[in-house]
Amino acid sequence: MKRLLSALAAAGVLVVSTASAASAAPVDTGRLPVRPAPATQVWATRALSSQPGQQSQVWLRLDVEEMTPRVITADGPDSITISGKVVNVGDRPIEEIELRLERGQPLTGEDEVRKALREPTDAEVVQPRFTRVADRLEQNESKPFRLTVPLRGNDPTSLQVTEPGIYPILANINGVPAYGGRARLAALSTLLPVLAMPGGQAPTPPATPAKITLLWPLADRPRVVTGSPTVLTDDELAGSLAMGGRLYGLLMAYESALTGPLGAGVCLAVDPDLLRTVEAMTQGYEVRGQGAGKGKSAAELWRDRLRLVAAGRCVIALPDADADLVALTRAELTGLGDLALAGAEVVREVLGVQPTQGLTWPEEGVLDQATLAGLTGRGVTSLVLDQSAVAGTPGTGPVRFDVAEGKPVTAVRVDGMVSDALQGAATARPVAGVTTPSETRPVSVQNALAALTFRAGFQSTGQNVVIAPPRRWNAPTGEVDTLLRAAKSLVADGFATPVGLEALLASPPAQTAALSYPVEAGAREVPPTVTAAVSDSWLRLHQLSESMSQPDAESAEPADLVAPLRLSLLRAVSGAWRGDEDGARAALGLAREQIDGLREQVTVTEPNSPILLGSGDSPIPLSIKNRLDVRITVRIVIEDTPGIVARDLTDIELPARGDRLVRVPVEVQRSGRFPVHVRLVTTSGVELGERARLEVSSSAYGTITVVITCLAGAALVLLSARRIYRRVRAARAASAQVPNDASGVTPPERSSTS
Repeated sequence: MKRLLSALAAAGVLVVSTASAASAAPVDTGRLPVRPAPATQVWATRALSSQPGQQSQVWLRLDVEEMTPRVITADGPDSITISGKVVNVGDRPIEEIELRLERGQPLTGEDEVRKALREPTDAEVVQPRFTRVADRLEQNESKPFRLTVPLRGNDPTSLQVTEPGIYPILANINGVPAYGGRARLAALSTLLPVLAMPGGQAPTPPATPAKITLLWPLADRPRVVTGSPTVLTDDELAGSLAMGGRLYGLLMAYESALTGPLGAGVCLAVDPDLLRTVEAMTQGYEVRGQGAGKGKSAAELWRDRLRLVAAGRCVIALPDADADLVALTRAELTGLGDLALAGAEVVREVLGVQPTQGLTWPEEGVLDQATLAGLTGRGVTSLVLDQSAVAGTPGTGPVRFDVAEGKPVTAVRVDGMVSDALQGAATARPVAGVTTPSETRPVSVQNALAALTFRAGFQSTGQNVVIAPPRRWNAPTGEVDTLLRAAKSLVADGFATPVGLEALLASPPAQTAALSYPVEAGAREVPPTVTAAVSDSWLRLHQLSESMSQPDAESAEPADLVAPLRLSLLRAVSGAWRGDEDGARAALGLAREQIDGLREQVTVTEPNSPILLGSGDSPIPLSIKNRLDVRITVRIVIEDTPGIVARDLTDIELPARGDRLVRVPVEVQRSGRFPVHVRLVTTSGVELGERARLEVSSSAYGTITVVITCLAGAALVLLSARRIYRRVRAARAASAQVPNDASGVTPPERSSTS
């Protein structure tokens, strides 16, 4: 532990913003109601406020670039040095800016340490003298500072530390804003582990050292738009894989962790979708809307290096695309759940190693009971879970879940006290005065060092300490190295011993536990509105695939077309989108675009209009195009149109990459010119391509017209016959009424006057 680390000088500035109260501040008390930032980083970040519901005025920003040493040891210096700069981000000049380090009482129990990790604890027991760091700062002006304070002694600036322990440390900055009085303008808190007093006797290693297991995740958010050809949403992954990038730094740190005594306890956890994406980048790729990507060489070097260092090592396959397993279970997306657990094959293909079989590590390390039952039904026999997911079982060692129908499941518990400190208590919260997205803000490991030192150096109970950084950890290289150096030092000095993940899973645990799904974890799930839309798209894709076939060697396999789209839907339920509904919807939109693109490959070609029909049963000629590499069975649907009735149509099989001319039998019910709307569907009703609009012109008589004409003719004949009959009958009646005499002479008419 002799080596001192410049925490962020090489990797970037850790920006911390603080706030004060109103400008009319109380005079020099140094105790304004400004809560110190929590102990989660070198100087941790959290937006500060004076009263609930009120927005505080921001005066100063403190950039802490270096802190040495990070852990106090017997052979280390007898002082602490912090350096960085102060920046006036307020709306007025500030004078007499002073800084001091304060400390609280040493934390003696685990509950006290956990509480200090969640929120700042009292660090004002020892309050040394202030040191002037700037006489005056104008608006937007900055000034560097360097402050060295003794750990012990009678110096006015001394922290007066007299014994080993975990000490809360507070950086308190006072100043005088224009038009106001002296006030605390910044208050930042962290934990300082003191393993031994400098110059004193080194502590004796415990008889039962802590058992350290380090799980090292390599994951990223989904970025694939299409897989063939490979198109990514952006080119950020190229920078992340290149030297100085996030994934490059994590890979180098993983390689470093494997060297020395710690290596036996290190296990790599990798997202299959990241490996799939990197492998595709090595073949060349495009960036959506930007042209060719620039990360081909970086991806190839990174993949080859990972392949080399992971050979023969412990490897875990994370759920593919780091899928949110609980959200998939709630949405009853069984098919996607199966796909999420099939990523081990990708790890074998890309890295050439066999991942630990039957083991999964869900996002955030939490599960509910229904998801556990589904996982055991798919052959999962072991889990990596967070301590918060295990109820009623103290300690940090593995536990057993007794499943109703199946073998018991072993759960390795991640040490929440250490790993939560790596995550930071406020990574998802905005920082006052800082606009950098939380996922790109640098993080520190200072509080994790304190928690790890407490576990190994002060508890000395031989407990398991499974350390797992966040999935998409964005720690600067210097901070990652600090964590690994501290862990290696604890192992080398006998305070800890490395234990491999396989050893933790080797024998069934004696402790039986129950699952506990935290409420806050449920609030971060991929929301039901998104999973319902994914479920609808998944059903349509399944129905579409059922209509595809490959009966000859010249066609492609339907799975070759459908599998990439299933992965796209899985990426929409990635754990990277927990708490980020907009990200999930954007990923879902990409998947739907691809499914729509597949459907649009089968279309009806609109013929030249109008189509002339010469008889009542003349068919309508249509040309159907299939641009897919597989055969597909379709049906033609003619929408209801007055004047035309479509007859029952049989299924039509279209050849791969082929056209087909079909004649659609119809029955024309009237003459005239009218539009006809035609669409294609699969055998299960999924619509294909664009709807076609045809103009049909018919001069033929339909059946109804012929019937009406015949009936009218018959009625005319009947009416004419009736009229003739009546005339003949009337004539006969008239002739029968005239009398004739015997001579046959008709008597003369009588005069009207006679």
